[in-house]
Formats: sequence, C-alpha cells, structure tokens
Amino acid sequence: MIDPYDPSLGYVPISDEVDIVLVSHDHFDHNYVEGVKGSPFVITTPELRNVKGVTISGIELFHDKAGGRERGKTIAFMIDSDGLRLVHLGDVGHVPTPVQLSKFGRVDVLFIPVGGFYTVDGVDARKIVSELNPKIVIPMHFKTPALNFPIDGVESFLAGLKNVEFLNKNWIELDPYLLPKETKVVVMQYRKKEV
Repeated sequence: MIDPYDPSLGYVPISDEVDIVLVSHDHFDHNYVEGVKGSPFVITTPELRNVKGVTISGIELFHDKAGGRERGKTIAFMIDSDGLRLVHLGDVGHVPTPVQLSKFGRVDVLFIPVGGFYTVDGVDARKIVSELNPKIVIPMHFKTPALNFPIDGVESFLAGLKNVEFLNKNWIELDPYLLPKETKVVVMQYRKKEV
C-alpha cells in the first residue's frame, strides 16, 4: 500500500491486510499507517530495500515549486516486482530535473498526481509523462465528488491525450509481457465512502 489515507477524506477505508506500506510524506491524507490492517513493514525514507522479494527505493522530490519551502519534500518510490517497475511520484509539486528523471530508468507503470494546487497540474503531469515514457499511466490526486480539496479533476490532464481507458473498478492486473507499445492512460474508479 502506498500513502494510506485518513478516513475523513470520504473514501472507503482499505480493509485488506497489507505486507508493505510506503509513505511518501507526513501529511494526514498520505500517512494513516495506524489504519492499515496486518503487521506491515513501513517505509518512510528513500533508501534501497528488498522486502518480501520486492525491491523498493526512492528519490526525494519537492511537494511544491518553491524547493520544498511551502510543503516540504515528498518521496517518489520505485518498486520492482514480478518483472515490472512501478513508479509512484507521491505528491510531487514540480517537474523534476532531467537528472532526477534519469534516476527512474525504465518505467512500466507511472502513478502521477494531476490535480494541481498541492501537486503538479495536468500540464506539468503531461510533461513528466512525456519525459518518462511509461507504458501505463495511472493518474491520481485529482478532484472527485468525495473531496473538498481545491484541485482539478482528471479532465485537464486527459485533454488531448489518446489511448485512455476508464476502468469501472479500482484495481488492475498487468503482465510484463503484455504491456502496450505506446503509453496508455488508465483512470481508476474511486470508492466513495457510504454515509
């Protein structure tokens, strides 16, 4: 699990037991480790680790365009497992430098914030996608009916993009041998908490 959220956000609490939890930064909507079931190994720093057969490392980036002076740092995690490299950019608030981008290497699946205000917006997110050239892009941290944050919906990120799929579920199964040749954007369904 990456960046477990506080239930006050309005999303369904995740009830599965978890083996590993990654926390990109210490904000309430990303660090609700006490709500995670099981006895997970918790990672809050970018050092290279191998946990339960999964290789995990990270790169420190900024949560804003002011070098972290407004919102601090965030960790972009790289997860290598079962022949896939997943990159989760946390709450990145700037377009990383070419040197930072080169550290990611091959990216099969990119989880990228797109809502702006607290993170990069749709335009900057598209720049990052263009530089990293992932096979699958999963947009995150965008406005949904469950949120009252002042962020944009996913539409601004999707404007002009081709090869977009909307899933009526919140999970995806991928085979490293069957990834698309050209970047595909997959928009997951969110799960709003029933009141």
